[in-house]
Amino acid sequence: MAWDYGFPGIKMGKNKTAEDYFLASKSLPWWAIGASLIAANISAEQFIGMSGSGFALGLAIASYEWMAAITLLIVGKYFLPIFIEKGLYTIPEFVEKRFSTNLKTILAVFWIALYVFVNLASVMYLGGLALETIIGIDMVYAVIGLALFAAAYSLYGGLSAVAWTDIIQVVFLILGGVVTTYLALDTVSQGEGVIEGLKAIYAAAPDRFEMILDRSNPEYNNLPGIGVLVGGLWVANLYYWGFNQYIIQRTLAAKSLKESQKGILFAAGLKLIIPFIVVIPGIAAYVIVNDPEILASLGSSGAANIPSAGSADKAYPWLMQFLPTGFKGIAFAALTAAIVSSLASMLNSTSTIFTMDIYKQFINPNASDKQTVKVGRLSAAVALVIGATMAPLLGGIDQAFQFIQEYTGVVSPGILAVFMLGLFWKKTTNKGAIWGALTSIPIALYLKTGGKGWFDGTAMEAVFPKLPWMDQMGLTALLTMAVIILVSWMENKGKDDSKAIELNKGIFKTSPLFNIGAFATLIILTVVYTLFW
Repeated sequence: MAWDYGFPGIKMGKNKTAEDYFLASKSLPWWAIGASLIAANISAEQFIGMSGSGFALGLAIASYEWMAAITLLIVGKYFLPIFIEKGLYTIPEFVEKRFSTNLKTILAVFWIALYVFVNLASVMYLGGLALETIIGIDMVYAVIGLALFAAAYSLYGGLSAVAWTDIIQVVFLILGGVVTTYLALDTVSQGEGVIEGLKAIYAAAPDRFEMILDRSNPEYNNLPGIGVLVGGLWVANLYYWGFNQYIIQRTLAAKSLKESQKGILFAAGLKLIIPFIVVIPGIAAYVIVNDPEILASLGSSGAANIPSAGSADKAYPWLMQFLPTGFKGIAFAALTAAIVSSLASMLNSTSTIFTMDIYKQFINPNASDKQTVKVGRLSAAVALVIGATMAPLLGGIDQAFQFIQEYTGVVSPGILAVFMLGLFWKKTTNKGAIWGALTSIPIALYLKTGGKGWFDGTAMEAVFPKLPWMDQMGLTALLTMAVIILVSWMENKGKDDSKAIELNKGIFKTSPLFNIGAFATLIILTVVYTLFW
């Protein structure tokens, strides 16, 4: 027996199928998809980590959010039509259809390791840091509490429970962010309101409003100037929004392609406002702690846990302690919702990849729906335990948002190269893709170290000097593509691969609504970058 709780895709009971559990019965409407995309994306790494980067380097960190809006439009127009046409459950499943089971397994293992040891662990660490700063609970207990909260509904209900809960959470997320931003700006303006607060932080810290950093900026290695617009950030964004299971899974659960594309457009619109509720508070905190008069007005509590150059991630939790009791509850609920929704999304996607791409492939190919769902829940629980164990070990990391991006950037260029050529270059072979995936890691690590420890002398270091990590990502992606192209060409002698994707005429055609929304988004971002160049 199964019960329908009034929302499409939510079935609770013993008859839940794999499609119910992992893809919410393919019934999500556009507004649920858009809200769930943002709830899955915005977590402690944005509220805590990105605010910390706003404190440390300013508005330039907002490029992650604003360029993500453009990336979402690209994903909606060029990637989703292919993925939905293939009827996918997981991104590794696409790899199997286009290349081979071997490559699918390699990438599935990559993803599971990345989700558990980097994403889950870092989100729980940042969430624990926030709870420790705001309410004084010990880090270990905070991490355990967040883990149990996420497990309470995601392990049993699957993607449908995660997605529909995300709708409620994204409301609290935005409301809490707005409240905290208002308080921070009102504090800076000494009670004169938001507009005066914006003027005040711009006047006090104009360097924090530069979108494109020059080489003299101490944070140039994190955001290397014009390279942010034309370089490695595209690798990070296209990988994250286009080929990241816990993000793309929501769009695969849509009722239709058009519904999915409307959800993508809605998410892109929300992306435009995210910097105002996560980055601006960080800049405001920087101004407050460097103005003795404003800091003194906060009383004795203002002197506790003050963020500094070496502890920038304390900026957002530090601001929250000054909220009035009622508003503090809203902001605290928003932060907790952001953390838990992302944890739940990562858990669901980790279990989906393990269950569909490893368990059903190698362990029990004839597993029933009941067995599949059971293994999905069990694997999610194991991932959660490992992530919670790892989380406290990340203590002492400053600007955790940058840490997450940097170490994800070791894996993402190779995956992006495999997918981009697999989708759009018919001559790409399985052998070429495998060689690309396997060589991308040593290429990334070599560039990360600038050749140190790999060769004696300076010859290789002169060819590939140590670069900002974002530029390393871009170069790694290009070199990996070169490996794939070379191996594929040598194997097939220029012929199309037998598994190449045939792109039907009109497959990338989008609705007038999508086109108008995309054009409006591009106009807005052009104006923003022109103003704060």
